[in-house]
Order: sequence, then structure tokens, then C-alpha cells
Amino acid sequence: METPYPTPITPAQTRIGWIGIGVMGASMATRLISAGYTLTVYARNPSKALPLQSLGALLADSPRDVATRSDVIFTMVGHPSDVRSIVLGPNGILSGLNPGGAFVDTTSSHPALAREIFNAARGRDCWAIDAPVSGGDIGARDGKLAIFAGGDHGVVEWLRPLFDCMGKVTYMGKAGSGQSCKIANQIVVGGNLLGLSEGMVFAERAGLDVRQFVDAVRGGAAGSMVMELFGERMIGKDFRPGGFAEYMVKDLGMGVDVVEGDEDEKVVVLPGAAQCKQLFSGMVANGDGHLGTQGLISVIHRINGIGR
Repeated sequence: METPYPTPITPAQTRIGWIGIGVMGASMATRLISAGYTLTVYARNPSKALPLQSLGALLADSPRDVATRSDVIFTMVGHPSDVRSIVLGPNGILSGLNPGGAFVDTTSSHPALAREIFNAARGRDCWAIDAPVSGGDIGARDGKLAIFAGGDHGVVEWLRPLFDCMGKVTYMGKAGSGQSCKIANQIVVGGNLLGLSEGMVFAERAGLDVRQFVDAVRGGAAGSMVMELFGERMIGKDFRPGGFAEYMVKDLGMGVDVVEGDEDEKVVVLPGAAQCKQLFSGMVANGDGHLGTQGLISVIHRINGIGR
């Protein structure tokens, strides 16, 4: 078999694999199908794959099976432990990926794990790219995700036709750099969500119309993409997930809970991120871990005795 990299990627000849078809992953996979690519998918619950199968996707029975039938395989799963199992496990992706094939992890995972997977892939004459994304369910649906890629620059450029179906990719540097960028992204997003939540609650208590407040400030310095994506949902108490609150705890934790000793990880004092993590942890403790991140306002409501 001719090695996939650096043969140009085209819908006619490049076989795509996908694992992780939740809120984000299903929309991202759908965009590749719409662009003409043939997809093979794996789901622990096969019934979740039915919508993609109706669009032409093929169903595999294991991560290894997906890999043997793919030139490029994407993952969008929940936690670093899931990534490790699916990629490095005895029946995992790297056990079946053909030489020259590429693995792309779009999960928000740990930089150290991304480096470990990169080295394991190179040991099998394959490639691994860490490429977490930002933009939520709307960005995934509309193909407007921000994609942060780490690994070999040439492989990232080779993968660009696929990334372009899903959003805008930026090459961040060596393996693990994409994940480091996503952690920093989440620190910024968490701070924005907290500020927006507290601003809305203050405006409400001050007797303002909250929707009018948001419309008034969105064109000034307080405006942000977070406000555009989540402001209306927060006003309407629409907490359906684009990204789970429990995942924000994970992401912020990877920033504030760095363990000393890894020469590639530097401990940084992040008091704001630590506070955000605590508040999102409060959502999880309240049983709201599967709400969207915009549900952070519910914690501020609870603290102020609103809506009990």
C-alpha cells in the first residue's frame, strides 16, 4: 500500500476515520461527509452512529478496525484517559494505523500525553497531531472552529484540506503545543464566562433589562465572542451543551494543577483560572456537570439566592 503522507489529500482517495460522535464530533464528521469524504466511524453505543450512517458513513467495531480502514483518523472524546485508551490501548488506533497514516486528536487533552502519542506514532512510522478546537457546537456545525495544531508542520499543512472543512487551523509548534494553546484558550473563555455571568446578575439586581444591557455593551470593550455565542442562551436559561461544564473543570485543571517535574511544563500562578475551576466544580457538585458552560451563571444565581 502506498503510504498516505505526503500523497495529496482528496475526497476521492483519502479514507477518513472518526471516533467520538457527541455534540461536537458528530457535526465535525458531518462536514467532512458533506465535503465528499468517505468516513468510517466507531461508537461504543452503535445507535449513536445511525445519523452519520444515514449520510453514508461506515461503522467499525473497534478503534483498531477504524484505523486499518483509514488514512487519517480523528478523535473527539471526553478525557485524556479516553484518548490514552483509544489510541495506545491493545486494540487502539496505533495498533492498526498503516505506515504513513495520521492520527489527529481534537479532544481537549494533556500536552504531555500528546507528546507521548507523537513519539509512539513515529515509532510505528505514523504521524500524530494534537489539534483541539474552540467554537462550541455552533462553530462545529457551521465549520467555523478555531483549530490549534501541534506536531510536524508539514503534516499539519498536508491535513489542511480536512481542517478547512471544519474551520481555521493555526500551527502552534511542536507536539503538545496545540493542547497548551487550548488550555490557555479555556482560561480566557472561563474568565469571560464568569465576567458575563456576574455582569448579568448585577444588571438584573440593579433593575436593568438584561437583554438591553447586553445589547448596550456588546459594541464596547465588554463585548466578546463569548457574549455573542452564549449571551442570549444565558438570558433565556438555555443551558443545552455545546461543551460540558465538567470538561471545563478538566481543561482548567490542566492549567492550574500542573505537577512540577516535567521539563516541558512550567508551573504558573493563575488565581483567576483557579477560581473559575472552583465555580465550574460547583456546577458539577450541584449535578449540573452535563450542562453547557454558559450554565456558569446558574452558580452565580445560586450564590445570590436567585431562582431557588
